[in-house]
Amino acid sequence: MLQIEKKKCFIELGRFLSQFSLDNNAKKVGVLGNDLFFDKCIELIELSQSHNGWFTPEQVYFAIQSWAEALSEENLNVWLSKYNFSEVKTKTVGLILAGNIPLVGFHDFLSVLISGHKVLVKTSSNDQYLIKFLAQYLIAINPEIENYITFTEGKLEGFDAVIATGSNNTARYFEYYFKNKPSIIRKNRNSVAVLTGTETHEELVNLGEDIFRYFGLGCRNVSKLFIPKGYNFDAFFKAMYEQRDVIYYEKYANNYDYNKAVFLMSNFQLLDNEFLIIKEDSSYASPISSVFYEYYDTVEEIQKQLENDAEQIQCIVSNNSIERSIPFGQTQKPNLWDYADNVDTLEFLLKI
Repeated sequence: MLQIEKKKCFIELGRFLSQFSLDNNAKKVGVLGNDLFFDKCIELIELSQSHNGWFTPEQVYFAIQSWAEALSEENLNVWLSKYNFSEVKTKTVGLILAGNIPLVGFHDFLSVLISGHKVLVKTSSNDQYLIKFLAQYLIAINPEIENYITFTEGKLEGFDAVIATGSNNTARYFEYYFKNKPSIIRKNRNSVAVLTGTETHEELVNLGEDIFRYFGLGCRNVSKLFIPKGYNFDAFFKAMYEQRDVIYYEKYANNYDYNKAVFLMSNFQLLDNEFLIIKEDSSYASPISSVFYEYYDTVEEIQKQLENDAEQIQCIVSNNSIERSIPFGQTQKPNLWDYADNVDTLEFLLKI
């Protein structure tokens, strides 16, 4: 199966997904597979929360819309243009996917197929329906692609290379188990924001999106703030107020109550607006419903620290005060060429 044919399948998938949004699900003329899949997609979105309590319709619609935007012909062409696929010999690549946010493993799935390889997928129990549904759609519009896609429930076997995502603990297991195979092993990472105190209200509101999208469960969610000494949190909390409805979601509220109680019993000094806890802490990973912060003296100092800790960090957001940072509000809108852990997945797949 030629790459151009696979690319057309994913472009068509993007068109299909563009029909669904939280405010309106509307069929578009000429979209392939609507007769079989349009109503099923809506049903799956509504059922997702019963499969994983964190996968509310709002969060699933956001993930679907993000992929609809990413899978345009223009984006795919820009992404693929810098690679040479002419000498790829088809192999089977095993994927062990995470399940912390909806469709979190779809980029690996796409990368393997578009590079010319076959994919052997072991989904997370927390996100096992959405990616299978998208695979079914691809197969329906081009049955030949079925020869390149296999899902497995049991032990991963019969693969030539592997991409595995998990915690730092599971990564040690993966590294041992897959030591004789080409691999990408992904570990825990977190995202940070560097504030200078000059941020506009709009920028801080966008930072709220980086913090609260997917309830803060993704590695691209901001879990740590770096702030200058003497920073006043008033503007920050005023901007965060737009996210106040998050506390009405029971699972989030339970985490907020639990983590606040734990912090208070430990006599930690906290800042709190009744739905987000701010705590001074040197760690990058904060519990759900909380964000850690750390003071800095100079931007140069924090730039150096972030470079030294690069393996712990997924994204850095700032108002251009830090090199290679991205704007506020963009952490959960990566481009196809924004690779997890800054490891070029396609380059890896071309070399196996």
